[in-house]
Amino acid sequence: MSENATPESTPTPDPIVVGVTNRPVSHRAIAWAAARAQSTGVPLELISVVGGAVGAVGEDEVLRRALDAEAAFIAGRSDALADVGVRVTSRVTHGNPTKELVDASAHASLLVIGSDHTGSHDRRRGPHGTRIVAGAHCPVVVVPDMDVTGRTGIVVGVDGSEVSELALRFAAAEAARAGESLTVVSAWMPVTYTGDMNPYPDIYLTDLQSTTEAFAESMVDEIRGDYPDLEIRIHVDEGDPASVINEVAATARLTVVGSHGRTGLARFLLGSVSTQVLDHLTTVTAAVR
Repeated sequence: MSENATPESTPTPDPIVVGVTNRPVSHRAIAWAAARAQSTGVPLELISVVGGAVGAVGEDEVLRRALDAEAAFIAGRSDALADVGVRVTSRVTHGNPTKELVDASAHASLLVIGSDHTGSHDRRRGPHGTRIVAGAHCPVVVVPDMDVTGRTGIVVGVDGSEVSELALRFAAAEAARAGESLTVVSAWMPVTYTGDMNPYPDIYLTDLQSTTEAFAESMVDEIRGDYPDLEIRIHVDEGDPASVINEVAATARLTVVGSHGRTGLARFLLGSVSTQVLDHLTTVTAAVR
């Protein structure tokens, strides 16, 4: 290298973007994202979006106060994270929260949002979550309002589709990075109709089980070479896929599912399994496309 030459700078990785709200679960989402940012060296970006403005008389003052309050909150969180060594930036804006966070995901490595789901049957969730997950340009991590401290292991649902292959690779990389086990889950269901089919022939049920096990094994075989030291378990069972995935994931640190990216008017739709998993969260869940 000549005296005047300068070494090439290492490009800054895309940040982990966190959608910050005034709901209590936002603290959990920020904490999850901050822990991952610290362990991976990726910067963090906190975004707060004040929505609902329609141009009504007297709204400017209300909006200004809301923006000021959010700016104070997000600044406090940013300062606390910077004090423990997290590279963090923040911004507050107003508009449609779904659009703003989907747009922000275009330059993110991960988008992290909170869900009001508490693990019970009340299904209280933020109004924008499903649309954000479906429209995002990067994987989205949904953090429920529950304590998952002490949990280990990664669970991923697969069905043989291309998007589930992406989910499997994401989950395998996460498990290898964290030094945790990976459980690959797949489910099967017999043909159902309104008439009487019981009992099903044993050979039919046995073949459904073995066929599903075989394709799960074939998917796993494709990643074993990349992660030879990764502990991988395969769980195949009869039942609704989302229910089987969430049942296995009830003690896991992270669940990973695939979501089908769409275009046009259907862009903000999720696959039925992804939707059901996110509607009944049992742990932190990543949706990958």
